[in-house]
Amino acid sequence: MNNLIFYVLLFFCYSILGWIMEVSCKLISDRKFINRGFLIGPWCPIYGWGGLLITLLLNKYINDPFTLFIMAILVCSILEYSTSYILEKLFNARWWDYNHYRFNINGRICLETMIPFGLLGLFIMYVSNPFLINIFNNIPNIILYIVSIILSVLFLLDNIVSFNVISKISKRGIELQKGLFTSKDNTEKITKMVYEEIIKRKKKLQKRVMDSFPNFEFIINRKK
Repeated sequence: MNNLIFYVLLFFCYSILGWIMEVSCKLISDRKFINRGFLIGPWCPIYGWGGLLITLLLNKYINDPFTLFIMAILVCSILEYSTSYILEKLFNARWWDYNHYRFNINGRICLETMIPFGLLGLFIMYVSNPFLINIFNNIPNIILYIVSIILSVLFLLDNIVSFNVISKISKRGIELQKGLFTSKDNTEKITKMVYEEIIKRKKKLQKRVMDSFPNFEFIINRKK
């Protein structure tokens, strides 16, 4: 049970740290606050899963930094590619697109993001994990249990609400496909139309999702 609580808390720590990093990067580049990610709360689960996978799968490479670096790239790249593919199938939309970068794979991952994955793996195994383990060991178990339960409940509720919000965006995009030609221009047109409707109807949660992903684009169900 202690191990389970540790991994739950580790997941939330990296999810929150990932959200902070994403928000900070946007704050620097765009000079404005943008609540990044699919969820409403201050967490990006893909970073949490990445941190957990690196912790669970790569501990045996702890004494070989170079191999650890390469394996972290592989693990996180598979995670990012899989996440992009699953979300596209679930919501009929492409959330990020690396096609304008060199050395990309189907626009889902690219070399420019792979290198930071490796560095992140080294940071997790040599710096952040030991630091977090030390903190957790100095906190009474009952407090760790309570915190993990509260965070898990909030996270579950956030997923339910956010899934409903994103589903409505996806549904509207599919509705607008009817009667339009299946061209690239119409893909962009549908995305723009949905965004304009969201602003007009003051759908703040839906607007937040689309603002979080500037390369968001609906996938057209192409016909012959």
